[in-house]
Amino acid sequence: MRKPADKTERMTHALRENGVRVTRQREALLRVLSEAGDHPDAAELHRRAQAVDDSLSLATVYRTLTVLEREGVVHRHSFETGGARFEVADPSHHDHIVDVDSGEIIEFHNERIEELQRQIAAEMGYEIVHHRLELYCRKK
Repeated sequence: MRKPADKTERMTHALRENGVRVTRQREALLRVLSEAGDHPDAAELHRRAQAVDDSLSLATVYRTLTVLEREGVVHRHSFETGGARFEVADPSHHDHIVDVDSGEIIEFHNERIEELQRQIAAEMGYEIVHHRLELYCRKK
């Protein structure tokens, strides 16, 4: 996984490439997003970033996330347990377990699952170009 500073730099570059000014409010949002160890929704990102810069508006959060998502540096997840959640895109693939009781989202990678998916696609005459696996679980 990349360091928060690297993530912030990638997001800053994506915004500038799209003609979006990187204001102090957006800098606060990018820092919060790059340091997030969970998958916060827009309202939670807004709450956290306002602790850094209280002039940040929710509209700025949504506009910024839209650009970052379109550029592929942020992923939007629509887990069945609620609204859209966000994470900075990481080149290493991972899947998610969603705890249906707590709402916690756990990232994992399992090469056996990855190989099985490639094998199934190949048997059916396909090559995987993208996939997403979400397991909805309850602790025993």
